[in-house]
Amino acid sequence: MSDTAIGDDKTRRDFLYISTAAVGAVGTAFAAWPFIDTMNPAADTLALSSTEVDLEPIKEGQSITVVWRGKPVFVRYRTAAEIKESAAVPLSDLPDPQADKDRVQKPIWLIMVGICTHLGCIPLGQKASDPKGEYGGWFCPCHGSHYDTSGRIRKGPAPLNLEIPAYTFLTDTKIKIG
Repeated sequence: MSDTAIGDDKTRRDFLYISTAAVGAVGTAFAAWPFIDTMNPAADTLALSSTEVDLEPIKEGQSITVVWRGKPVFVRYRTAAEIKESAAVPLSDLPDPQADKDRVQKPIWLIMVGICTHLGCIPLGQKASDPKGEYGGWFCPCHGSHYDTSGRIRKGPAPLNLEIPAYTFLTDTKIKIG
Protein backbone atom coordinates (compact mmCIF):
# COMPACT_ATOMS: atom_id res chain seq x y z
CA MET A 1 0.00 0.00 0.00
CA SER A 2 1.10 3.46 -0.68
CA ASP A 3 1.61 6.19 1.88
CA THR A 4 -1.39 8.13 0.57
CA ALA A 5 -3.70 5.10 0.98
CA ILE A 6 -2.53 4.67 4.59
CA GLY A 7 -3.04 8.43 5.21
CA ASP A 8 -6.55 8.27 3.71
CA ASP A 9 -7.47 5.30 5.95
CA LYS A 10 -6.19 7.14 9.01
CA THR A 11 -8.20 10.28 8.16
CA ARG A 12 -11.35 8.22 7.54
CA ARG A 13 -10.86 6.36 10.80
CA ASP A 14 -10.38 9.64 12.72
CA PHE A 15 -13.50 11.04 11.07
CA LEU A 16 -15.51 7.94 12.00
CA TYR A 17 -14.29 8.08 15.63
CA ILE A 18 -15.13 11.76 15.97
CA SER A 19 -18.53 11.51 14.28
CA THR A 20 -19.46 8.40 16.32
CA ALA A 21 -18.48 10.15 19.53
CA ALA A 22 -20.46 13.28 18.56
CA VAL A 23 -23.60 11.30 17.69
CA GLY A 24 -23.24 9.30 20.91
CA ALA A 25 -22.91 12.49 23.00
CA VAL A 26 -25.95 14.07 21.38
CA GLY A 27 -27.95 10.85 21.83
CA THR A 28 -26.94 10.62 25.49
CA ALA A 29 -27.98 14.24 26.05
CA PHE A 30 -31.40 13.61 24.45
CA ALA A 31 -31.87 10.45 26.52
CA ALA A 32 -30.78 12.12 29.77
CA TRP A 33 -32.83 15.31 29.37
CA PRO A 34 -36.16 13.86 30.64
CA PHE A 35 -34.40 12.64 33.80
CA ILE A 36 -32.68 15.97 34.36
CA ASP A 37 -35.93 17.85 33.69
CA THR A 38 -37.71 15.92 36.47
CA MET A 39 -35.41 17.64 38.98
CA ASN A 40 -37.05 21.02 38.27
CA PRO A 41 -39.78 22.02 40.72
CA ALA A 42 -43.33 21.16 39.73
CA ALA A 43 -45.75 23.89 38.67
CA ASP A 44 -47.71 23.64 41.93
CA THR A 45 -44.49 24.10 43.91
CA LEU A 46 -43.54 27.16 41.87
CA ALA A 47 -47.02 28.59 42.44
CA LEU A 48 -46.50 28.34 46.21
CA SER A 49 -43.17 30.17 46.10
CA SER A 50 -44.93 33.52 46.25
CA THR A 51 -48.39 34.81 47.01
CA GLU A 52 -50.11 38.15 46.53
CA VAL A 53 -52.30 39.63 49.23
CA ASP A 54 -54.87 42.40 48.79
CA LEU A 55 -54.65 44.64 51.86
CA GLU A 56 -57.61 46.86 51.01
CA PRO A 57 -60.32 44.88 52.85
CA ILE A 58 -58.30 44.75 56.10
CA LYS A 59 -59.50 47.30 58.65
CA GLU A 60 -57.31 49.04 61.24
CA GLY A 61 -56.66 46.73 64.17
CA GLN A 62 -57.58 43.64 62.14
CA SER A 63 -55.37 40.65 61.33
CA ILE A 64 -55.68 38.04 58.62
CA THR A 65 -53.85 34.80 58.00
CA VAL A 66 -52.69 33.79 54.52
CA VAL A 67 -50.78 30.70 53.48
CA TRP A 68 -47.35 30.97 51.89
CA ARG A 69 -45.21 27.88 51.21
CA GLY A 70 -47.56 25.92 53.44
CA LYS A 71 -46.95 28.23 56.40
CA PRO A 72 -49.39 30.66 58.01
CA VAL A 73 -48.43 34.29 57.50
CA PHE A 74 -49.99 36.88 59.79
CA VAL A 75 -50.83 40.22 58.17
CA ARG A 76 -51.87 42.90 60.65
CA TYR A 77 -53.05 46.45 60.09
CA ARG A 78 -51.66 47.98 63.27
CA THR A 79 -53.27 50.82 65.14
CA ALA A 80 -51.39 54.00 66.01
CA ALA A 81 -51.27 52.85 69.65
CA GLU A 82 -49.70 49.49 68.67
CA ILE A 83 -47.08 51.21 66.52
CA LYS A 84 -46.24 53.67 69.31
CA GLU A 85 -46.09 50.87 71.89
CA SER A 86 -43.80 48.74 69.69
CA ALA A 87 -41.44 51.61 68.96
CA ALA A 88 -41.17 52.54 72.66
CA VAL A 89 -39.85 49.15 73.83
CA PRO A 90 -36.16 49.40 74.85
CA LEU A 91 -34.05 46.87 72.95
CA SER A 92 -32.40 45.87 76.23
CA ASP A 93 -35.77 44.41 77.35
CA LEU A 94 -35.87 41.98 74.42
CA PRO A 95 -34.40 38.45 74.38
CA ASP A 96 -33.90 38.82 70.59
CA PRO A 97 -33.27 42.57 70.19
CA GLN A 98 -34.74 43.99 67.02
CA ALA A 99 -36.20 47.45 66.56
CA ASP A 100 -39.78 47.68 65.33
CA LYS A 101 -38.72 49.84 62.38
CA ASP A 102 -36.41 47.01 61.22
CA ARG A 103 -39.31 44.54 61.17
CA VAL A 104 -41.71 46.52 58.97
CA GLN A 105 -41.53 48.35 55.65
CA LYS A 106 -44.55 50.51 56.44
CA PRO A 107 -45.33 50.96 60.15
CA ILE A 108 -49.04 50.18 59.81
CA TRP A 109 -48.44 46.77 58.18
CA LEU A 110 -46.87 43.92 60.16
CA ILE A 111 -46.25 40.83 58.02
CA MET A 112 -44.70 37.79 59.70
CA VAL A 113 -44.65 34.00 59.58
CA GLY A 114 -47.06 32.74 62.23
CA ILE A 115 -44.96 29.88 63.57
CA CYS A 116 -43.58 29.97 67.10
CA THR A 117 -39.80 29.83 67.09
CA HIS A 118 -39.74 27.43 70.03
CA LEU A 119 -41.28 24.23 68.69
CA GLY A 120 -43.24 25.32 65.61
CA CYS A 121 -46.70 25.85 67.11
CA ILE A 122 -49.07 28.51 65.76
CA PRO A 123 -49.48 31.38 68.24
CA LEU A 124 -52.94 32.71 69.08
CA GLY A 125 -53.83 36.37 68.70
CA GLN A 126 -55.15 36.72 65.17
CA LYS A 127 -58.82 36.94 66.24
CA ALA A 128 -60.31 39.35 68.74
CA SER A 129 -61.38 36.35 70.85
CA ASP A 130 -57.83 34.89 70.96
CA PRO A 131 -55.71 35.53 74.04
CA LYS A 132 -52.97 37.96 73.09
CA GLY A 133 -50.59 37.28 75.94
CA GLU A 134 -49.15 39.82 78.31
CA TYR A 135 -47.87 42.16 75.60
CA GLY A 136 -50.95 42.56 73.39
CA GLY A 137 -49.54 40.60 70.46
CA TRP A 138 -49.54 36.81 70.15
CA PHE A 139 -49.46 34.00 72.67
CA CYS A 140 -48.32 30.40 72.08
CA PRO A 141 -50.38 28.27 74.50
CA CYS A 142 -48.26 25.13 74.04
CA HIS A 143 -45.28 26.38 76.03
CA GLY A 144 -46.20 29.93 77.04
CA SER A 145 -44.26 32.17 74.65
CA HIS A 146 -45.54 35.77 74.58
CA TYR A 147 -44.95 38.04 71.55
CA ASP A 148 -45.57 41.78 71.42
CA THR A 149 -47.36 43.87 68.77
CA SER A 150 -44.26 43.68 66.59
CA GLY A 151 -44.00 39.87 66.80
CA ARG A 152 -40.94 40.03 69.07
CA ILE A 153 -40.47 37.44 71.80
CA ARG A 154 -40.97 39.00 75.20
CA LYS A 155 -41.47 36.08 77.56
CA GLY A 156 -41.28 32.29 77.42
CA PRO A 157 -39.03 29.63 75.91
CA ALA A 158 -39.04 30.83 72.28
CA PRO A 159 -35.49 31.93 71.41
CA LEU A 160 -36.27 34.22 68.46
CA ASN A 161 -38.82 36.74 67.22
CA LEU A 162 -41.46 35.61 64.74
CA GLU A 163 -39.85 35.50 61.29
CA ILE A 164 -40.42 38.30 58.80
CA PRO A 165 -40.73 36.85 55.28
CA ALA A 166 -39.40 38.58 52.19
CA TYR A 167 -42.20 40.75 50.82
CA THR A 168 -42.65 43.77 48.59
CA PHE A 169 -45.42 46.30 48.15
CA LEU A 170 -46.76 46.04 44.59
CA THR A 171 -49.13 48.96 45.26
CA ASP A 172 -50.25 50.75 48.42
CA THR A 173 -52.87 48.04 48.93
CA LYS A 174 -51.21 44.92 47.54
CA ILE A 175 -48.16 42.94 48.66
CA LYS A 176 -46.27 40.01 47.23
CA ILE A 177 -44.83 37.59 49.78
CA GLY A 178 -41.88 35.54 48.60
